[in-house]
Amino acid sequence: MEKKASSETAVDVASGDVELQGYDEHATKKLLRKLDWHIIPFMSLIYLLCFLDRTNIGNARLDHLEQDLKLHGLQYNDCLAVLFPFYIAAEIPSNMMMKRTRPSIWLTFIMFFWSVAMICQGFVSNYSGLMATRVFLGVFEGGLFPGVNYYITQWYVRNECGFRMALFFSAATLAGAFGGILARGIAEMNGVGGRAAWAWIFILEGILSIIVSIIAYWCIYDYPSTAQFLSPNERDEVERRLHADHGHLSNDFDMKYVWQAIKDWKIYIFMLICMAGFCPIYSFALFLPTIIKNMGYTANDAQLMSVPPYVCACFFTITASWYADKVRKRGIFLLAFQLVAIAGFSMLAATKKPSVQYAGTVLAAIGIYPQIPLGMAWNSGNIGGSLKRGTGIAMQVMGGNCGGIIASYVYISRDGPRFITGHSILIGIVSMAFFLTLFMSTWCGRENARRDKIALEAGSQELTEEQKSLERELADNVPWFRYTT
Repeated sequence: MEKKASSETAVDVASGDVELQGYDEHATKKLLRKLDWHIIPFMSLIYLLCFLDRTNIGNARLDHLEQDLKLHGLQYNDCLAVLFPFYIAAEIPSNMMMKRTRPSIWLTFIMFFWSVAMICQGFVSNYSGLMATRVFLGVFEGGLFPGVNYYITQWYVRNECGFRMALFFSAATLAGAFGGILARGIAEMNGVGGRAAWAWIFILEGILSIIVSIIAYWCIYDYPSTAQFLSPNERDEVERRLHADHGHLSNDFDMKYVWQAIKDWKIYIFMLICMAGFCPIYSFALFLPTIIKNMGYTANDAQLMSVPPYVCACFFTITASWYADKVRKRGIFLLAFQLVAIAGFSMLAATKKPSVQYAGTVLAAIGIYPQIPLGMAWNSGNIGGSLKRGTGIAMQVMGGNCGGIIASYVYISRDGPRFITGHSILIGIVSMAFFLTLFMSTWCGRENARRDKIALEAGSQELTEEQKSLERELADNVPWFRYTT
């Protein structure tokens, strides 16, 4: 679908083929491996800790958090939900700060302070204290996910971002698995220092995060032009590839590009798709231990049995995104995983058999987790210009985390032990995402075909300086830009 529109933009924007000059294929793969080893592992570690700190309250709940803090009614759900409005509000300003300062400074700053909030959560004694610490956790964690997704687009060309975003996001699935194992071990610390096991979950995991935040400044490389692990020749090649992929799209800091993103209807569709992905993910992360316990297992067994669904989800998240990058398609993969998720939640809602219900949790995890990196790569690859893309990514994650607010109230205690209402809500939300994904995939394909026809009628020609200026202004709305389907 990505047909060449002109001799200059054939490499720049339309084809995505940035290897026509410079390094050969072998040298490029070697360069990408070098980038991967220096960027992705530490970003994944940070996100693992971020997601763990945000969702470990689900594990703490099994260690008598509600009873000790005398929570009743929907107060537990309120404590889950209060994080998300502040998380959402932080996202666009945070991505603008990433552009204004440097990733190493900004990401270190927010990580240190969310770690402090996490430790404080272990010392609360009532509902008000838990609510307050969750607010600060949301304020400082809000910038990480959109920030790192934007950061990845500053190092890799469009058809390479999806796999890297999946490697980074797979840390969320590992956080779920790691959180269950860690919570099971920390449960043995109940009463140590006069504190309950749930408090030690928050304190120890917060201390782990704060240790990593202290070394983060030296482990995060800001931009290719200043990366010390690259040779001067390698830095030039990374920047050349990015320029070839982005064409003449603007990298300037100008508020008009923020407004371009805010007025782009396509980004709002991706926000809804992302919301319908994050809603079941947060529901899963926050309530899976409770759901498994209500199948008839003990609290300790439920902590451990929450691990396998995440491991399966991690495998499919990475594999699907790698293959999606390879074939340069996103929509068809999203549609397939949405159907798997619907099947998983249907199994949970339809039967009382623990074995079938547990199989449903595995299918649900496999279906929901790959949707986020696939959707993030799809949206970011279809936005032109650095600041517009950064804003669009933040908007998408804002939409996604609105799903977190919904997720906080999907599974209500009174609906237990089967939670049929909650499972049905998630089936409906994922079904909405399915139809929105089908619409966007169809629209992108038809729009590409329309632009191909215009390009064919115009014939191949060099871009004038006026056209290059137009490209900077209109970003992905220029006739020679091609969307990923």
